[in-house]
Formats: sequence, C-alpha cells, structure tokens
Amino acid sequence: MPAHFQKGCKNMNVYDDVNNLARSIKESKEYKDYKEAKDEIKKDPGLKEKIDEFEKIRYEEQLLALQGEKQSEEKMKKLQELYTILSSNPSVKDYFDREVRFNVMIADVNRIIGEAIKDVL
Repeated sequence: MPAHFQKGCKNMNVYDDVNNLARSIKESKEYKDYKEAKDEIKKDPGLKEKIDEFEKIRYEEQLLALQGEKQSEEKMKKLQELYTILSSNPSVKDYFDREVRFNVMIADVNRIIGEAIKDVL
C-alpha cells in the first residue's frame, strides 16, 4: 500500500476516535444526568421560560466579559435575583448542579484537546 494512502488512513482514525468520543460523552453519567434534568424542566413551561431568561442574560454577560467590556450592573443584579429565585426550587438547583458537572466534563475534554494541539496554534 502506498505511503501516502496509509497516511490518509491514519487520518480516518481521528474521525473514528472523535465519533467514539462523542458516543462516550452521550453514554456518560454527566450527559445522561443533565439530559434527564433538562427533560424534566421542559415539562414545566413556566419554569423553562424563567431558566431560558436566566441563561440568555448569563450568556450575554459572559459574552461582554470575554470581549473585555463592562458588564451591566442592572443585568448582573437581575441575574443574581433570578438565580436566587430559581435555585430555591430543588429541581432547578439539581438541574444547575448537573449542568455544571456536564460543563466541567466538556471543558476538560476541550482542555485536553487544546493541550494536544497547542504547538500548532
């Protein structure tokens, strides 16, 4: 088999590995727990709407922070108020806890990949 073809086959292994990683993530406890909590929240449209509002404001403020811009004190106060109200609900607190565990796992995966390729970035 020509050497250039063998190299091409090696590259296919990356895609196989990524597909295996994706499958492993979907089979992980963190993913399953988070999905279960998310599905439960979806059953209560009013609660889901409040969480969506919270997440929208949180995303906007994180984006401002990443861009080096000053975060809105009014929105930060609203965010804190929403979090306090939402997290007093045990199912929402559980949802937030599971979301954090899932996000930590994904951040760890991204960090590991980033470390592996940092010399070419």
